[in-house]
Amino acid sequence: MVKIFAMLFVAGIVLLLASDWLGASDQKTKAESAPTFYKDVVPILQNKCQSCHRSGEAAPMALVSYEETRPWAATIAAAVEMKMMPPWFADPRYGRFSDDPSLSAEEIATISAWQKAGAPAGDLREAPAPRIWDGGWNIPQPDLVVKMPKAVQIPGSGEVEYTYEIAATHFTEDKWVQMVEVRPSSAAHVHHAVVYIRPPDSTWLRHAPVGEPFTASMLTDPEERRQAHETTSDLLLVYAPGSAPDRWGDGMAKFVPAGSDLVFQMHYTTNGEAASDETSVGLVFAKSTPKQRVITLQLNNHALMIPPGADDFRVEVQGTLPNDATLLSLFPHMHLRGKRFEYDIVHDDGSVEPLLRVNYHFHWQLSYKLAEPRELKAGTRLRAVAWYDNSKNNPHNPDPEKLVTWGDQTSQEMMVGFFDVAVPAGVDKWKYFIRGGEATGRQQ
Repeated sequence: MVKIFAMLFVAGIVLLLASDWLGASDQKTKAESAPTFYKDVVPILQNKCQSCHRSGEAAPMALVSYEETRPWAATIAAAVEMKMMPPWFADPRYGRFSDDPSLSAEEIATISAWQKAGAPAGDLREAPAPRIWDGGWNIPQPDLVVKMPKAVQIPGSGEVEYTYEIAATHFTEDKWVQMVEVRPSSAAHVHHAVVYIRPPDSTWLRHAPVGEPFTASMLTDPEERRQAHETTSDLLLVYAPGSAPDRWGDGMAKFVPAGSDLVFQMHYTTNGEAASDETSVGLVFAKSTPKQRVITLQLNNHALMIPPGADDFRVEVQGTLPNDATLLSLFPHMHLRGKRFEYDIVHDDGSVEPLLRVNYHFHWQLSYKLAEPRELKAGTRLRAVAWYDNSKNNPHNPDPEKLVTWGDQTSQEMMVGFFDVAVPAGVDKWKYFIRGGEATGRQQ
């Protein structure tokens, strides 16, 4: 009997050891089959994340090397699983956009599995070549960089009036710009920036200083103070954190006449730390004269009045295209009470065709570039609709008891639906509106 017990005891030990060995082997197999940083994760980061998550960019951490990325593995996995990152706010039911950075289900699963496996590094030899950024630019190395001539000093607190700075291009010949990117030196303080093209024959801000920062209130002429916020000059680019550079297709470009100036309109916000900013704009010129000129138009409603406590207040504006055009991209702009934004085509029979619906995010104001440009005929009626949350349930709302009207500061509101169209190269904005497009605004 003792001998039988001894044999059973030994058999049990053998089974236990075998079980432990099989378990360890199974864990080893799972670890070996788990995604690794160098083979599986870094290609996703290069394609979808590093444009913002690298040294010198607006994102709070770099995700280039394994050493930089590993401490953030759990945060990254949670953000991509909830589809908070990469930021993208378009309703997928409406439109397709070439600049959509959203991760595929497979990419999300890869990052999640990598994090759950302990975020293994893997074999460095399996990593793709590092992505090269031309001097930090997200476009190819610019043919020309135009910088604000003088840095702007930003206080640590309070509201900052819109700041302007005029930079001469010294162009001796007309230029066609196919790619353009705005790069603030202090991105954390730039709510948005608009770079205007001021042709040599324009009277806009002609008495304002060149090469020096100024605000509208500093101008001595009352008419020029008013005109600082109202111009028919074409836009080179609208920038906000998270927005992509403009890259126009072959045969399309923006036109900058010889002798033009670039006017930087900067909206700075304070964050508790004083800083200085000297924003630059990089230009890549077209290799030949394009067939189409890109111009930026907008639908806006300056008459908005958002009642205190309103949690879903609707503001609308419509406009009719005076001539044929090719719709290229859409860029909605609101402030802290912005909730949703929509662009539509309103057909003659009254039916509405949504082009874009966005769940608006103040800190990520993105452009939405159509995957397939849309040909629009003269007479096409475009509509922009915005919804605002002026209630106490909006965590960004500075004052839910305030009647909110149009204004520059983030404590006020805006309703602007920028959109880019391509027209024949010989047509400027004035010629495009030769038939007199009219716009009407409504709110309810």
